Amino acid sequence: MLELDNLMLKITLIGLLGVGAQWIAWRINKPAIALMLFAGIIAGPLLGLLDPEADFGELLEPMVKLAVAVILFEGGLSLNFKDLRHAGSGVLRLVIIGVPVGWALGSAAVHYGAGLSWEVSALFGGILVVTGPTVIGPMLRSLRVGNRVRDILKWEGIVNDPIGAMLAVSIFAYISYAQTHGPQVDVAEVGFSVLGASLLAVLIGVALGYALTWLFPRGLVPEFLKAPILLIAVIFGFVVADLVMHETGLITVTVMGVVMANRPTYSSRALRRFKEDLSVLLISGVFILLSATLDWETMQKFQWRFLIFLLMLLFIVRPLTVIISLMFTKVPWRERLFIGWIAPRGIVAIAVTSLFALRLIDLGYEGADALVPLVFGVVIATILAHGFSASWVAKRLGIDQGKGEDIMLVGSNRWNITLGKFLQKIGMNVTISDMSKYALRNAHKAGIDTISGDITETAHGHDVDIGQFQHLIVCTDNESYNKLVANDLGPEVGFENITIVSDGDSSNDHSNRARILFESATPYDALMKRHDADWYFSETTLSEKFLWEDYCSNLKPGEEPIAVLKPDQRILFFATSGRPTVEAGDKIISYLIQETPEELAMRNKES
Repeated sequence: MLELDNLMLKITLIGLLGVGAQWIAWRINKPAIALMLFAGIIAGPLLGLLDPEADFGELLEPMVKLAVAVILFEGGLSLNFKDLRHAGSGVLRLVIIGVPVGWALGSAAVHYGAGLSWEVSALFGGILVVTGPTVIGPMLRSLRVGNRVRDILKWEGIVNDPIGAMLAVSIFAYISYAQTHGPQVDVAEVGFSVLGASLLAVLIGVALGYALTWLFPRGLVPEFLKAPILLIAVIFGFVVADLVMHETGLITVTVMGVVMANRPTYSSRALRRFKEDLSVLLISGVFILLSATLDWETMQKFQWRFLIFLLMLLFIVRPLTVIISLMFTKVPWRERLFIGWIAPRGIVAIAVTSLFALRLIDLGYEGADALVPLVFGVVIATILAHGFSASWVAKRLGIDQGKGEDIMLVGSNRWNITLGKFLQKIGMNVTISDMSKYALRNAHKAGIDTISGDITETAHGHDVDIGQFQHLIVCTDNESYNKLVANDLGPEVGFENITIVSDGDSSNDHSNRARILFESATPYDALMKRHDADWYFSETTLSEKFLWEDYCSNLKPGEEPIAVLKPDQRILFFATSGRPTVEAGDKIISYLIQETPEELAMRNKES
């Protein structure tokens, strides 16, 4: 009973460390994978709180493999062919040209830099063609670079993961064949066996993807069962393909994800949230587990000469691979240099290398025991080098689009248009979004940028760069849609950066995570009436002599502030959940009652 309790505590600790590291990384805007690696190393070899191999035994490998399968499926599910409009040729070249070039250069770097045999070097070089999507995804979320760069890095990372694994499978099959049949290896036989298994894995992935996208839209699966069935289908496809040949399951789940990403499921939003939440948990757990498997004996096998290999990998292998692959393309040189620098490795590299290291050791290959510390060195070095420098490099190359400072107003109505015109007047960039092109005509006439379509859909594609907006105000006459926008885009831009207009029912104002505009929670209908009564927006600058209390004392009943504009152009909106901090030098944007002629004459006389 005590052992069970200890294992339960350790599972809880893994969850706390993984999710906690991701939360801290979000707070300090640093790569989450780096913090998870450090957390696992501290909990494992340093403090001895975790020993995954002893704690989980034979379950460790299948647990990690199934988690990697779900993570790769999640990545495939984000690969929509529409994204390839600007990046298709670059992605294709990095797969067709980049994989063999990267394999050759990586194998040479392992052999000459780390001093391993050609057989071991070739296998490890094949694994090194991968670029971890689990690292690149969080990294790109903290950057604002062009869509072409984002798509090339995203597609390359997800597509090359199973390719790198299959390269390792092919080379290991060659090595195993040579062990049993002597030096005369039938390359054709080995190649056909790997190619056949890979083709079967592709067919399984396509079949499962089409089957689910046929069942879901026809109502043959109830909504509450779609996510569980999807998860079981992913695991089923991975296991079946893996039984045919090890690691081919990675191809199956990636292809399955891509098929589902490009076919309608009519549950895309719910499924997207499910797979993203599940992926975060699995990434957290796997990274903690794998980094905790390190021990002092393994770490001591990391030789100083391995640093030569790491430097070659960072500054020769990756840059040359990208330069050769993207030669004579329309991708600008600055973007090529940035892509050539960004190549962090992650879960797949560690998991596949750990697996084949054990098999090579069993075959008696010298230097195979160095692969585990070497792959951890690669992951740590690339995550630190690329993760912490990506923003700096993007700025130096001039492809960083900077922090988003624009404002989006969802709903092309009279009140939003008036607010948009005022915000533009005080120097803010404003965009109005609406599903009705007819409604957007008034915004056009007012000189405000517009986006036509459902913002919950366009924000997830390339129709709009949601990162350019520091805040979204959702003010439409559809109460359900207002909440839908907040709940759907909240995870993307942060719930604190979305404010919706009240529906007029105070009991519902706290029924979801959305912030409610105005401290008084003035509903949509009341705002329209105030607009028709010629209420107007005004700007007041606070100073040491005119403080917040002075400002409040000048307000008439019903008048109230709507936002605070900080000197650095941050705009903070007042909401029922609390008011922003107000200081001298801030500008208060107010919504005020139109003065009567008598009041206006009196104020002019006093001034």
